[in-house]
Amino acid sequence: FVIRAARIESKGVTLGFRAPQFQLPEPLTGKVWALEDFEAHPALLVMFICNHCPFVKYLKKDIVKLTKFYMKKGLAVVAISSNSAATHPQDGPEFMAEDAKLFGYPFPYLYDESQEVARDFGAVCTPEFYVFKKDGRRPFELVYHGQFDDSRPSNNNIPVTG
Repeated sequence: FVIRAARIESKGVTLGFRAPQFQLPEPLTGKVWALEDFEAHPALLVMFICNHCPFVKYLKKDIVKLTKFYMKKGLAVVAISSNSAATHPQDGPEFMAEDAKLFGYPFPYLYDESQEVARDFGAVCTPEFYVFKKDGRRPFELVYHGQFDDSRPSNNNIPVTG
């Protein structure tokens, strides 16, 4: 199961894969978030994004619009940046906080400095989306992994639909 999310192919993770544990800081607020913080929700969207990626830039406003809509229905949402600030300074924590403010992210935007969380999820590119659902007290299980939709910055004839 391989999904082409951008220019790099995502690694196939099996549906039913359990959401990995994490504890990551949110540069905007300083709060440290963990998977347990989302346990009360029936479903969780985990997005691997960053500030500089042209594919992410193309979708930012639509990501905000879509997540606001579904968060009102009970979806928990978290975004994670695992890019190195050494190689991509614009993806560093201070710029993440600015981006979260500028675009009005209604979800926490967390920094995975060690890239361990990205490895645990099998994330290899941005944007990369994971939707997990919960069945009662059972852990979050993967029901979708892949791209936002088929639109691309170079493909304006395909609308952004999410």
